Amino acid sequence: MQTKMSILFYAKRGKTTTVGLVPIYLRITIDGKRLEISTKRYVDPLKWSSEAGKMKGNSEEARSLNSFLDVTKGSVYDYQKDLMQNSQLVNIENMRNKVLKFDEEARMIIAVFQEHNRKMGELLGDEFSANTLIKYKTSLKHTKEFLQWKYKVSDIDIRKIHHAFISEFDFFLRSIHKCNNNTTIKYLKNFGKIVRICIANGWITQNPFANYKPNVKEVERAFLDQVEIDAISNRDFKIGRLGLVRDIFLFSCYTGLAYVDVKQLTVKNIVLGIDGERWICTHRQKTDSPSNIPLLPAAESILLLYKENPQCLNKNLLLPILSNQKMNSYLKEIADVCGITKELTFHIARNTFATTVKTYQWCTHRKC
Repeated sequence: MQTKMSILFYAKRGKTTTVGLVPIYLRITIDGKRLEISTKRYVDPLKWSSEAGKMKGNSEEARSLNSFLDVTKGSVYDYQKDLMQNSQLVNIENMRNKVLKFDEEARMIIAVFQEHNRKMGELLGDEFSANTLIKYKTSLKHTKEFLQWKYKVSDIDIRKIHHAFISEFDFFLRSIHKCNNNTTIKYLKNFGKIVRICIANGWITQNPFANYKPNVKEVERAFLDQVEIDAISNRDFKIGRLGLVRDIFLFSCYTGLAYVDVKQLTVKNIVLGIDGERWICTHRQKTDSPSNIPLLPAAESILLLYKENPQCLNKNLLLPILSNQKMNSYLKEIADVCGITKELTFHIARNTFATTVKTYQWCTHRKC
């Protein structure tokens, strides 16, 4: 037999608060029987439309409240569908059981995301780097902005995240935030990890990313050629900070180590290899994978320059490296002085090692 169900939101004027607001109630009617539950939301009675069952106007307050009511109504229909799929009667008793335990079962995506970031913060330095945490914090920030932009809410039930949600999030990042293709995919990849946590805990059963097929575009990575390396290497910098940054940048060019890995190098990372030559033995922080690199003479000569540096001696470091922000700022000055038109950043050093240095210097110094 076909079950008749209706949903209505109404303002209960008999329970006006001291500030003149009235509570909004949800009324579910199934085959003539009623279930009335407080939504725990309040409204100015003059701004409430009894006919429409929502707040009047298009203010931010009205959009937020009406969006919440729409989500609540959708949840009730989801409960109805769930009862039918499990061959249960759609009646007031079963619906009451579903609705009254909604607050226990509901998981909100922002709350889950924040808890993930909190745990990541506690594991900083052991399992995660500061940069990784920053990326997830930025992803959380974009998620909050998207919810306000699309749904006018500060959080949303994870069961409301579906393929259309992901597609709209993708559009938001590209259009509103002007993210390029690969950056958009990275943010959604971080969001995808939060969704997988929800799936693993059994909070949702379907993966909203199932039909999302992003295409990462290959990016042409900048690097320095030998002429540009020589221009930087042979330049006599009168300003000490530029000379220091030049030396550390070249050291990365000759080793292929990223900024964070160079920053953490100590004397213990220099070992004697089975070939009788000195090697750098470390672990890449990004991947936690071992990295064994032959110490080329050009790189070793740079280490000798800072062997007696007070900062290196006090902290047992190989190089007195500055912050990544300052390094990149000073590298722009170095590029201008040396007539290099490429946008010089510390990351270019890794690309330079993988291309120019391996090609032109490896065989020269290792006599292969």
